[in-house]
Amino acid sequence: MLFPESLSWRSPRLWLASTLVLLLLLVPLLSQWAGSSFYLSFATRIVVFAIAVSGLNLVLGYGGLISMGHALYVGLGAYVVGISAANGLTNGWAQLAIALAFAAAVALVTGLVSLRTRGIGFIMITLAFNQMFYFLAVSLKQYGGDDGLPLNERSALAPLPALDGKLALYYLCLATLLIVMLLVWRLVHSRFGYVLRGFQANERRMLAAGYPRVRYQLSAFVLLALICTVAGVLQANLTAFVAPSYLSWRASGELILMAVLGGIGSVFGPLVGAAVLLVLEELLSGMTQHWMAILGPLILLVALVSQRGLWGAIRRWGAR
Repeated sequence: MLFPESLSWRSPRLWLASTLVLLLLLVPLLSQWAGSSFYLSFATRIVVFAIAVSGLNLVLGYGGLISMGHALYVGLGAYVVGISAANGLTNGWAQLAIALAFAAAVALVTGLVSLRTRGIGFIMITLAFNQMFYFLAVSLKQYGGDDGLPLNERSALAPLPALDGKLALYYLCLATLLIVMLLVWRLVHSRFGYVLRGFQANERRMLAAGYPRVRYQLSAFVLLALICTVAGVLQANLTAFVAPSYLSWRASGELILMAVLGGIGSVFGPLVGAAVLLVLEELLSGMTQHWMAILGPLILLVALVSQRGLWGAIRRWGAR
């Protein structure tokens, strides 16, 4: 198993995690069997959101920092792809390098400012930075402004297959998700992860032990930005379109909702949360235009039953 968390072969979490990965690998076959490419595109969307939520979970679930600015980096990655393609640069590796460098620089500046505060102050400052870049995207009239920017040509990631094919894009996104999940698991079970969780549990004691808070939390903040930027690059190639809505505070809130619904502080929680929320949105919106009135109580029920989300409920069941 990729992510052993002291699991025995009888653990429901082990079997469920293995089943989820197997289902994701078989999605193209299931989509072909159903005779519709919609399911493949929809599964790709779930995977891309799960990547972004995995990055958020590193800060929210293991660091205890509630950020409302992570959509900034998803939008930043998407806009680097869109703007570079509009200017004739379609080399995906170059686009990714530019996006990651830009995101790291922005995250360092915004993180140093935001981490000077605590609680609601941290939330509001990250939200303020998010909205600054949102209105910056709106002001880019030469790149569509509020109407967004169509992607003339998808990124070329030679020697990988062209991303114009849905199958190639899906497996690229899935491979990226598995790598990100493995990276998160390795980080949270390393010395860095234990120190980060220590600050969440008891900051005063960690400071007394001589650990520099800002250094560790800023590192996690930058990693969040880089992972969300990768998700943004993939999102732009999935939709062949970029828009300021990718950077809105609603987008940040949706990612937090997925993290909480799936279960913060777990490796598979982001994937479960993204899948459940997007599937519920798709099913309920097809049944009624008032689907939000149904979705809200369902999410509230999950929050009341399990403070650690759906994956947390599975962990408790497995412990019994």
